[in-house]
Amino acid sequence: MLNETLDPASFRPIVGIDLGTTNSAVAYIHEGQPQVICAENGQTLLPSVVLIDPDNQVIVGQDARDGLIAMPDRAMAAIKRLMGQDEPIPLADQRFLPEEISALILKELRGRLKPVFDEENIEAVITVPAYFNDAQRRATKQAGELAGFVVERIINEPTAAALAYGLDHSETHKNILVYDLGGGTFDVSVVTLDGGVLEVRASNGNRRLGGEDFDWRLVDWMAEQVISQEKVDPRDDLRARAILKDLAEKVKWTLSEGDQAPVESPVLMVHDGRPVMLDTRIGRQQFVDMIQPWLDETFTLVEDVLRQAELAADDIDDILLVGGSTRIPRVREMTADYFGRDAHTEVDPDLAVALGAAVQAGLKSGALSRAGLVATDVAPFSMGIATARPTWRGLVPGYFTPIIHRNTAIPCTRTETFTTVQDGQEAIEVEVFQGEDESVHRNYPLGTFRLTGIPRAPAGLEKIEVTFRYNLNGILEATGRITSTRFTKSLVVQDGLERRSAEALEQSRARLEALWSADQPLEDDEPAAVADVIDVDAEDGPGASVIVEEVGDADSEVEAVLADLEAMMTKHGRTKQHKAIEALIDGISRALAVDDREKLQAALDKATNFLLEADVLDF
Repeated sequence: MLNETLDPASFRPIVGIDLGTTNSAVAYIHEGQPQVICAENGQTLLPSVVLIDPDNQVIVGQDARDGLIAMPDRAMAAIKRLMGQDEPIPLADQRFLPEEISALILKELRGRLKPVFDEENIEAVITVPAYFNDAQRRATKQAGELAGFVVERIINEPTAAALAYGLDHSETHKNILVYDLGGGTFDVSVVTLDGGVLEVRASNGNRRLGGEDFDWRLVDWMAEQVISQEKVDPRDDLRARAILKDLAEKVKWTLSEGDQAPVESPVLMVHDGRPVMLDTRIGRQQFVDMIQPWLDETFTLVEDVLRQAELAADDIDDILLVGGSTRIPRVREMTADYFGRDAHTEVDPDLAVALGAAVQAGLKSGALSRAGLVATDVAPFSMGIATARPTWRGLVPGYFTPIIHRNTAIPCTRTETFTTVQDGQEAIEVEVFQGEDESVHRNYPLGTFRLTGIPRAPAGLEKIEVTFRYNLNGILEATGRITSTRFTKSLVVQDGLERRSAEALEQSRARLEALWSADQPLEDDEPAAVADVIDVDAEDGPGASVIVEEVGDADSEVEAVLADLEAMMTKHGRTKQHKAIEALIDGISRALAVDDREKLQAALDKATNFLLEADVLDF
């Protein structure tokens, strides 16, 4: 049954959208409560699958999912996992950016609003995984704009789920853990609800861990059965691979209800003129054994987020399970074992995020002005600048110095002071990054601005204050200020559309309009290139890195490298790397014994490269 049209005098049109890896949904506030807007057939969830048929008709949803088998080269699923990348994706002999394909899904959701809203200009709050980076958030917002929404805000999925729960529990004081395991991503957040104020204490996650991984592990298992029986790998056949993926999803659903599931396909593919079939069974425990390493990783992240929030498992009052993959019984078993109590299930895990996005929309529009609920969030990543650090061998560039640390409550403003690195230095190139790695090149670049007019002075004398301001809409303003002259220069990084040129945006819009209207052929052109967020000053000459005022020494560097090598040896024991580690320690020790600085530096560089490749250093 469709929802009745709202009185425009009492409600400003704004909706909440969960743009999911597997399914998507749209919701709004109706009579003081969040409500999902259904399709004409009554379905609340829209499968996040897009198919372009041979007549260039766009099909989104269940029919598109069914078409994955018949026309695998014309259908695209799990596009959310590719959001933020600039590489175009082939689909039906065309090439699209991920946000363009996501816009087709959002356009289908927008069609559900016609019986509810008469207005064309509809605002939207769209959710993203808490661990999405800046590029992924910008791409999500752009997808919404391309679909015709005015995207009011991008919010984190666990925050949205907590809002859906908190609307009816606003007067209580509780520590809540949101465990969000969806089709493509995993997020976990600790939220405190106190007298109507919902405060996110800490968030963590993995944007490449979810039900899709479980499905493909099942695909590999099924392919192994076929290989053992038929001596052919069905994954090499595009259609057979699609059949296996569909089977994997059905097997997963069946195993959520029972202990055994049939795995059957009478004609999986044709090989050497004969049909290849698949006929076997799988038990729930077999499936659990396949995915257990991923589930263990989620609880490693749970432990980490509790540590960041400075809470123990016993301090958590309620656990919310969000996302379709939490329907897997093993997930609920592990949650109950870890916290000593069952999770709450009154909010549908498939709809919790969309309902919470609607709550956020209602708070913004005024539809929930009497709810007494206020939500705060945290910065999902650290944000900082590229710096150089002094060592006994001189300045070493390439370090990342955070200014706003991950899980800082937002909105926030933070300032750090740095110095010049060269005598007579007159300019500084301030490079802004997002991430957690001490090596700046392992983090995500947000932009660069050039601060000029520094008075000529000895290195380290002139001070530069770098201030970051980060607000609820995901807009970061980075400002550099020369303290002696008070001259400032700023960079604004936002999750809006400024990152792409107007020409590129119009090309995307035109391509999608052609698909939606289906009254003109598509051109097989490449998506326009992404433009820079700002125009950098065009002065000649390189800018120098800013350096942190704290100075290290050679002895501490040697001690740090040796400690990391010894920790690695202890961690891995007598493995094949053990001798390599011993050789590196011996090389450093021999260089120290003869006081040969050149050999010591070579030994340290070799050891550092080894540790970096092994991913045991925290930079």
